[in-house]
Amino acid sequence: MKSYLNLPAPAKINLFLHIVGRRSDGMHLLQSVFQLIDLCDYIDLEELDNGKIIREGDISWDVEKDLCYRAAKLLQPLTPQKGVRITVKKNIPTGSGLGGGSSDAATVLIALNQLWNLNLQREDLLKLAVKLGADVPFFVQGLNAFVEGIGEIITPLTLPEFTIHLYLPNAKLSTAEVFQSDFLTRNTTSCKIQDFSDYIKNFDRTPWGRNDLEPVARFLSESVNEMFLEPELSKKIRLTGSGAAAFYVVESEEVEDPSLNISKGIQHWKVRGLQKHPLYDWV
Repeated sequence: MKSYLNLPAPAKINLFLHIVGRRSDGMHLLQSVFQLIDLCDYIDLEELDNGKIIREGDISWDVEKDLCYRAAKLLQPLTPQKGVRITVKKNIPTGSGLGGGSSDAATVLIALNQLWNLNLQREDLLKLAVKLGADVPFFVQGLNAFVEGIGEIITPLTLPEFTIHLYLPNAKLSTAEVFQSDFLTRNTTSCKIQDFSDYIKNFDRTPWGRNDLEPVARFLSESVNEMFLEPELSKKIRLTGSGAAAFYVVESEEVEDPSLNISKGIQHWKVRGLQKHPLYDWV
């Protein structure tokens, strides 16, 4: 295995996100369908022989709170003499709800398992991923999925080859702030995977479910709310994750570009859904 790697960390969207309750420890119980997309961060990993973990690149926060750094620290006790320099090139906007930080951490877990010759199985990495956050296990599992609990119950799901329009206003939302809001609905009726599966083929025309975090995000951010009032986007888009990005799914053959008629300051990407994580076969 090379001592240097450059690897993708794909984003995701939540086709729906329902908050169905809370545990006694305050953690929210969710049900969602996670769809991988081809918008990616890129992670450089350089093996070091001095036992140090160095985090560089797009970082403006306490390194010890960084998910990539924490992912490496979880694995290092298995090989204390080895270290790594982690450099992240961000393409997934921070605070967008697209799972960039979680995906970066998952890529570090998967890649260091190879780089440090740890030979851990996917189940081993999943147990570590749960310690890093609700979205990290999904990215380690590596397949589109129906996700439940606090993100640890993952049922792989086959989705169509969706084309997706993403929109992002000039805003960032704190996941913690959104989930702590008194306005958040926490008692949506629990569903079964079959409830969603019946709608998969027509999801671009009749989206199923909703995002329970969307009203809170619109309340907390004027920019997010204004995006939902855009004439070209109103009644089409849905918030993904805890925001601030929104999306809608279209048929692959669509040629119209709705971004031509929206206000300046709203970023737009046209992306494709992925069937599996680019590093799926590494584990």
